[in-house]
Amino acid sequence: MLSESHRILEIHVSPGHDFKGRHGKSRLRNETKRLDEVECVAGKGLRGDRFFDYNFDFKGQVTFFDRAVADDLRDRLGLASLDFSKTRRNVLTAGIDLDRLIGKRFSINGVVFMGVEECAPCYWMDEALGPGAEEMLKGRGGLRCRILSDGILKVGKFDIIEYE
Repeated sequence: MLSESHRILEIHVSPGHDFKGRHGKSRLRNETKRLDEVECVAGKGLRGDRFFDYNFDFKGQVTFFDRAVADDLRDRLGLASLDFSKTRRNVLTAGIDLDRLIGKRFSINGVVFMGVEECAPCYWMDEALGPGAEEMLKGRGGLRCRILSDGILKVGKFDIIEYE
């Protein structure tokens, strides 16, 4: 379905991990790159991202996050603005219920994904975004997906097709 309300607002990749494997240690501060478009590679992930070719059939080859959740989080934390890159999710979207896509195949502008699970928040969110962020994100931390076909995701409006 093509809709003016379905939009990719931001795309981010990072070549390094900030939190993974850091329990009991301080976080790292790897650069996050904001892109206008990103190459999706089936079975591998987003080219240039830390999880690219991480593990065969990795369920978090790309993560989507909802702008409405980001706005609510910003307001509830009392922030003047929220830097989306701090969530360490890849794609900020608007106009789509991401939770509805858990367990479903879908495509965005021809790139096919499998919605695997919620991208559950961890305790690091309190450090990255502010105290209470982890609790506020429970049940709405985004969508982890496998990439099933090659293609390009671009900032802008998109059409989405859900498959049975």
